[in-house]
Amino acid sequence: MKYLLDTANLDDIRELSEYLPIAGVTSNPTIVKKEGAVPFFAHMREIRAIIGNLRPLHIQVTARDYDGMMRDAEAVFRHVDEKVFIKVPVDFAGVKVIKALKRQGANVTATAVYGMDQAFIALEAGADCIAPYFNRMEALGLDAANVIGNIAGIISHYGYETEILAASFKQPAQIDRAILAGAHSVTVAPNVLREVFAKKVVTDAVQAFADDWSSLYGGKTLAALDG
Repeated sequence: MKYLLDTANLDDIRELSEYLPIAGVTSNPTIVKKEGAVPFFAHMREIRAIIGNLRPLHIQVTARDYDGMMRDAEAVFRHVDEKVFIKVPVDFAGVKVIKALKRQGANVTATAVYGMDQAFIALEAGADCIAPYFNRMEALGLDAANVIGNIAGIISHYGYETEILAASFKQPAQIDRAILAGAHSVTVAPNVLREVFAKKVVTDAVQAFADDWSSLYGGKTLAALDG
């Protein structure tokens, strides 16, 4: 079970990587748009510098056709590094790209997955990761947890090495359901991840502990007490 950051914001990546067990970073054109027209490859290299070479960085192709997506992948390898996971939407041309990139030995994430049918084809095409869109499936009236659970079952039954990297979360409870359903990893926007720690019951409990301690020892912490 791993947590990745679904963002291209450098400040968020720095802070959350310092405080939380962050296993990597994912991005896509919509996420990059939030940062404005940054020098793209320089920005991705800076993310790589923050997270290091041992944690995965996922970058999505932007072309729509096979040749264009392959050129995009080559540009990522050239300007960032060859360890990057290339995110490829699972449409008709995308599956051909996944197959081709895997023949080259590249790391590939199958993205924009809205159902089991796409996921099963991406599995057979050799994708290293599959990114089902949890909230977006729920918005369509689909049982996202059931979809993930069935994908996980097929992976286990047939011995695929592919991991489920669940994405598209709007609230922490969705993350929990994805993990319980069998997602190996989740990629989460910083604001949703921070909500985990912003629950009123949690902040109230922490404040109550502080108030009780202060009533006995004032402003002294444990480290300030005599032995």
